[in-house]
Amino acid sequence: MKDQRLKIVNYSLLLIFLALLIYASLGLSPRGDLNSWVNREESAAHSPNAATYYIRHAYHDTHSPNMVTAILADYRGYDTLGEETVILTAGIICFLLLRRERRKTKNSKNKEIKAEK
Repeated sequence: MKDQRLKIVNYSLLLIFLALLIYASLGLSPRGDLNSWVNREESAAHSPNAATYYIRHAYHDTHSPNMVTAILADYRGYDTLGEETVILTAGIICFLLLRRERRKTKNSKNKEIKAEK
């Protein structure tokens, strides 16, 4: 009975979230609309849009013909380095945890073998 109520609550929350996503997407401009606020040269505060600056000045500032490389390696270099550090740290932690579990199972098997003898 309790499981049935939890399923009803979960599905209700899922439907509410789906309705909220649909409602929010109705306010978006159509794809490829040149008059959309994303495609404007200036933001709503009349400051230059970062994407426009990157597109116009990427080669001149970085001397790299690849715009994606210029943005990730030069403009956002420290941010990218931080993200890579987090991923590396998470990978090392996972490796250490899995290695620790493997040692525990090997030690328990060795103890069982010694106990049998």
